[in-house]
Amino acid sequence: MIPVLVIFYYLPWEGRYTACAIVFALASITDWLDGYLARKLNQTSEFGAFLDPVADKIMVAIALVLLVETYANPLMTIASAIIIGREIVISALREWMAEMGKRASIAVSYIGKLKTAMQMLAIFILLGHEPDTTWAILGEIVLILAALLTLWSMFVYLKAAWPVLMTSTSDEK
Repeated sequence: MIPVLVIFYYLPWEGRYTACAIVFALASITDWLDGYLARKLNQTSEFGAFLDPVADKIMVAIALVLLVETYANPLMTIASAIIIGREIVISALREWMAEMGKRASIAVSYIGKLKTAMQMLAIFILLGHEPDTTWAILGEIVLILAALLTLWSMFVYLKAAWPVLMTSTSDEK
């Protein structure tokens, strides 16, 4: 769906905003449904567990990059950088914790789920409307709130991992 989103985004067509929002919504909904059904039907796989969050992060990052280009707004750029940066930091932290055998200590939290819902809503709104409309301003506000939740969730993850980080650091000395 990522190439479709990018192609629609750059088409010189009045319906592109609606089309992009629909593509993003379909990708988000089918991603959620796929994960739900895989868990419900006990059809999970190692490959799926690896690929699913990677695909999600790439879709969000690309959508944010497209929006930053269009909006050219410092607050949107900062919010997008926070969201993308957090994903990189937490992905690296999860990988490192898994190597330490402590991945369960940084399981997905309620704040992380709320952050994801807010950022998906913000991206959906922003993709679906031209800049400088009431809806776009609402989308910007939701994205900024999502960025604040992103910082909070990163703090929660780092706080949970801190004892392991400090133990392994002191073990290396």
